[in-house]
Amino acid sequence: MKEIILKIKNLSCGYDSQIILSDINLTVERGKLLGIIGPNGAGKTTLIRAITGIIRPKQGNIFFEDKDIYQIGLKGLAKKIAVVPQSIITNSMTVEEFVLLGRIPHYKRFQFLETKKDQEIAKKTLELTDTLKLKDRSILEISSGERQLVLIAKALAQEPKLLLLDEPTAHLDIGHQIKIMQLIEKLNKNENLTVLVVLHDLNLASQYCEELVLLNEGKIIRQGSVNEVLNYRDIEKVYKTTVLIKENPLNKRPFIILFPPKGMDE
Repeated sequence: MKEIILKIKNLSCGYDSQIILSDINLTVERGKLLGIIGPNGAGKTTLIRAITGIIRPKQGNIFFEDKDIYQIGLKGLAKKIAVVPQSIITNSMTVEEFVLLGRIPHYKRFQFLETKKDQEIAKKTLELTDTLKLKDRSILEISSGERQLVLIAKALAQEPKLLLLDEPTAHLDIGHQIKIMQLIEKLNKNENLTVLVVLHDLNLASQYCEELVLLNEGKIIRQGSVNEVLNYRDIEKVYKTTVLIKENPLNKRPFIILFPPKGMDE
């Protein structure tokens, strides 16, 4: 049996008095590439924020490597869990300077500048993400696809055991979507990095993830293999549209075609 790196038990959480997630129970094995899918408002981003301690549970617990995340503390957690968020970068700095920000959780007390080791780790993550050639460019001047790769490089500079990505392919063209997902798959397999990735595109989730969690209205509808989760009954019910699910002949995984609800094209 594989080791459990993340365990969520009876989690309910939200913002102020509004509950977004209810009674979430989830375990993640070390080394897995797990996709989180579901419609807008399902609670996917809230789940990411809860795992990183940004929002506290109203009920339940989150354990990382058998320790409650609030016993680990935010700085300690930042050494173990890295997030690639949905965010707009507004600070003008070079790509290398931005990636080096990922080393801050590892700074010793009263350390204000990066060390040679920090620089070497940043260089390695830039190489892993194929962005070393951009290191002296302003992060505001590179393309959105390149910026997403740099965000991943910064997260990797934290040397995490668990990488969380919140819709890393959103607003990217097809070429960059594939490049991002291939990089995530490579990091999972070659670097033995456990990955949780929130995805809107069901076909990307199908082709690249080992397992999926389907969220809707703050609850887990189903968790399991790609073939178990991407069944037409659950997908039609959750997304409120007609679907056709075919088998991809290359890897036997589901390929989903979504049809608009009746009346939308009239």
